Amino acid sequence: MRTEQMATGERPQAEAARRPKIGERELIWMMALLMACNAFGIDAILPALDAVASDLGAAGNSRQFVVGAYLLAAGFGTLVPGAFADRYGRRPVLFVALFFYITLSLACAAATSFDMLVALRAAQGFFAAGIIALPPAIIRDRVGGDKMARMMSLIFVIFLLVPAIAPSIGQFVLHLMGDWRWIFVAMAVLGAAMTLWVHIRLPETLHEGDRQDIHVPTILRNMTSAVTLRETIGYTLGSALVFGGLFGFINSSQQLIGEAFGAGDDFPMIFAICAGCMAIANWSNSRIVERVGARRVSHVALFVFIGVAAAQLYFASQPDETLWTFVPLMAANMSLLGFIGANFGSIALQPFRHIAGAASSAQGFLRMTSGAALGAFIGYSYDGTARPLALALLATAVLSLVFVMFSEKGELFGPPVAEDD
Repeated sequence: MRTEQMATGERPQAEAARRPKIGERELIWMMALLMACNAFGIDAILPALDAVASDLGAAGNSRQFVVGAYLLAAGFGTLVPGAFADRYGRRPVLFVALFFYITLSLACAAATSFDMLVALRAAQGFFAAGIIALPPAIIRDRVGGDKMARMMSLIFVIFLLVPAIAPSIGQFVLHLMGDWRWIFVAMAVLGAAMTLWVHIRLPETLHEGDRQDIHVPTILRNMTSAVTLRETIGYTLGSALVFGGLFGFINSSQQLIGEAFGAGDDFPMIFAICAGCMAIANWSNSRIVERVGARRVSHVALFVFIGVAAAQLYFASQPDETLWTFVPLMAANMSLLGFIGANFGSIALQPFRHIAGAASSAQGFLRMTSGAALGAFIGYSYDGTARPLALALLATAVLSLVFVMFSEKGELFGPPVAEDD
């Protein structure tokens, strides 16, 4: 029995030894583009929501379910891959997630009714959740402290380039092929390309000594600790709240920009401006976070976010708000999310190196389900103006600050954290 276990453990190590070691730069690009598969799955279909609604008979705000179902199901799905990745390794679980991403993308392309499409999108989000949950665990296998925050910020720079251009790609595919179904085919092609890259270049990053048994009480204990530890729970809930506001914007963006502001043709460009600002902010964060510290950067950004959200609510309450006030303020708050998201996530995962898979899954579940449900509520509250979104952004940011203060016991702007801490 002992010999068999040793042989089983030696095989992945031998395979990893034969595979060329991946460098930090390539690893960042790979993890970013894996996560970008999820972003592409959300944002590429946005310009086609009108066509989907018309073709499949969806009325009013219900078209948002094509996005909301994916987000919410992905949140529940993140509970699953972490425990398996802590036992069998990161690579096998990634391959399973990518297989479902590809297969269900093609199934969505063949949907014959709106209900069927929403169900398939939910299945796609649930079963492909490993591409969301595992990249932070893979990075945590390699580094910790504020260095992890720096690497995650660089990942988000690349990752956010995809939502910046995904609507444009979706619109291009729609115009070129004349059918929204080809957008889902493009998702499958992206998933296939990532599968090949991961197979060739990614070694197993899980340390043999950190492998966990598939023992339900142990898994539950690990996951529970990841979402109940006082010093991290505030950051998990705080990021869920602020990103819930972002999801609310994504859900209603096509209607808000295209209908309320009458800029439907310019929607991909406007969305790209907002997402691009967020990418630039993540790059800026990567340059300063190790020196200044993830806590100081994210806490300052959260206070500024609250101020910008208050300005958004003021202008949204005016009867004649235009794109000239909405877009700069929305871009500003998305920029500030670039200084919040990666830092909050790194702080929350910091204490859990030996159970990074389970911790990433549990925190991802709480973050994604709460954020997606909140985003769906905000999006469905769309009333033809930007007021519901502006009010939600302000409220979620204030609540996020309350949760962070709980985790920090009222003491904000903490010092930098070394990699080995």
